[in-house]
Amino acid sequence: MPAHTPRDETAGSLQGLALWAAACLLAMANFIAVMDMTIANVSLPHIAGALGVSPTQGIWVITAYSVAEAIAVPLAGWLAARFGPVRVLVTAMTCFAVFSALCGLSVSLPMLVGARVLQGLSGGPMIPMAQTLLRQIFPRNKLNTAMTLFAMTATLAPIAGPMVGGWICDQLSWPWLFYITVPIGLAGAVLIAKTLRRYETPSQRRTVDVVGFGLLVAWVAPLQIMLDLGKDHNWFASALICALAIAAAIGFLAFLIWELTEPMPIINLHVFRHRNFAIATVTLCAVFGAFFGVNVIVPLWLQTSMGYTATWAGRATAWGSIFSLVMAPLMPRIVAVVDRRWLVSGGVAWVAAVTIFARAAATPQMDYWHIALPIMLAGLGMPFFVVPLTSLSLSSVEPHEVASAAGLNSFVRTFSAALAASVLGTLWESDTTAIRASLAGRLQPQWLAGDSNPDSQRGVLDRLLQDQAVTLATNHVVWLLGFSFVAGAALIWLAKRDDHSGQPLPK
Repeated sequence: MPAHTPRDETAGSLQGLALWAAACLLAMANFIAVMDMTIANVSLPHIAGALGVSPTQGIWVITAYSVAEAIAVPLAGWLAARFGPVRVLVTAMTCFAVFSALCGLSVSLPMLVGARVLQGLSGGPMIPMAQTLLRQIFPRNKLNTAMTLFAMTATLAPIAGPMVGGWICDQLSWPWLFYITVPIGLAGAVLIAKTLRRYETPSQRRTVDVVGFGLLVAWVAPLQIMLDLGKDHNWFASALICALAIAAAIGFLAFLIWELTEPMPIINLHVFRHRNFAIATVTLCAVFGAFFGVNVIVPLWLQTSMGYTATWAGRATAWGSIFSLVMAPLMPRIVAVVDRRWLVSGGVAWVAAVTIFARAAATPQMDYWHIALPIMLAGLGMPFFVVPLTSLSLSSVEPHEVASAAGLNSFVRTFSAALAASVLGTLWESDTTAIRASLAGRLQPQWLAGDSNPDSQRGVLDRLLQDQAVTLATNHVVWLLGFSFVAGAALIWLAKRDDHSGQPLPK
């Protein structure tokens, strides 16, 4: 078959075991790209200590990857049309493996952050390309099951990241967090090239919206840098932070104007005219940002205050995936018969209740199972909003807009995760400092009275004070995230009721 001849839709298609093996390869590509957003979460204290920086400065390792990945996602549509989705995915996976190795070889925080940016730029196109190819290779009657598999990898990957990362960091060393994806990326690239070559689409000479992409970077980068540096520079008392805020605001307004008037925009903002897509995307932003935020803050609390190793912190947070694995095979049937708004709202409301009433009531005296059980219970609600929310979002747009809508969904998900990590990391540290100062003021008279050797008690009291302050700050942050879940559960009801083929029904 000539390289640029459209393939026959029936001849040479994958069938049976070969089809599902290809689906697993594409799900794996999505899995490693998403997992690397969280694989360093529980290992930040190790990485920060090895590189001589604070744990909150180490959050740059997470946000650099997430922002770079978010910026790269909108290019996926143009790259697929220009070079073909198979070539783009294979190239992205190869580059991802190479830059993962560079992350492991880093000897300073700037070098690691730079390598993570390159890794994120490679990982960004992998998610929409894998999704696009999954839609190409599966017949319509099996597509819902395949897309459920794909959606669940995006749910399980952020949970698996801390567990895998914790074990690797304790048993080996932090560079292996990144080395581990090198053979997976290279092997996956080779297998996908051989298996899916027949599904390559003809190349098209299309112009890229260079101005739109430049404006995207011009507001995303200053905003993220402002959030990461704000606390260290006393926020808006600093000329640098003010300049970054102004640059981000101007860049965002210019980006909106350009993208809404450009015939071939890099991000098709016109898909927001579909009510269900707009509501589902805003809900996704609130829910995924909160979900990711919990998975950043809780492992930090477990290690800095509760004495957990990276391995045990990862194990504790991994319990959230148990019910997701159990419910995943049932979700296609449930989505087919139940109003998706009820599924999303019910699932998110359950997570909100567990978060507010159980996870935000932590104490320094809690044992492992008192920590792990609420995490496990919260995981029960996850399958009920991840798959239905994705389905509701993408089924509400025109067929020719699905690729743009999927890319925009990926952008919102990854960027909301990066913002959550930055904002919550800063809030957590500031709240810890404020609570510690308040508690110390109350305890100071006790240190100075009734003890012939106050210094003998100062170390013990200081440690108790710090543990209590960190735990209370963690509760405050988790409590706020619980109300972000509440907002998501309410927002989805602004969407229209739809039948289960994805067509909105009039009210």
